[in-house]
Amino acid sequence: MKKDLHPDYHTVEIVMTDGSTFKTRSCYPGDRMVLEIDSKSHPFFTGKQRLVDTAGRVDRFNKRFEKTKKLRDQRKTTGDAGDGAATETATAAGDN
Repeated sequence: MKKDLHPDYHTVEIVMTDGSTFKTRSCYPGDRMVLEIDSKSHPFFTGKQRLVDTAGRVDRFNKRFEKTKKLRDQRKTTGDAGDGAATETATAAGDN
């Protein structure tokens, strides 16, 4: 039988985000695992969701959506059916 085939399975101390700890067995390389997110801090479990705006993506989306909405409203007031591109864009943006 080959030696050192299986990983080292040992006792590890887990530190939750609120500071509470417990011990379990794991193949984790260290003796202590400090969690950044757990069930006490994750939005799925807490029900509190934060909107994280990465590089202005929400602002860019809102700007694009307003532009599409203005174009659609303008076509409604003039009665111009156009080529349907604005309607397809509005539908793709989530406005039905």
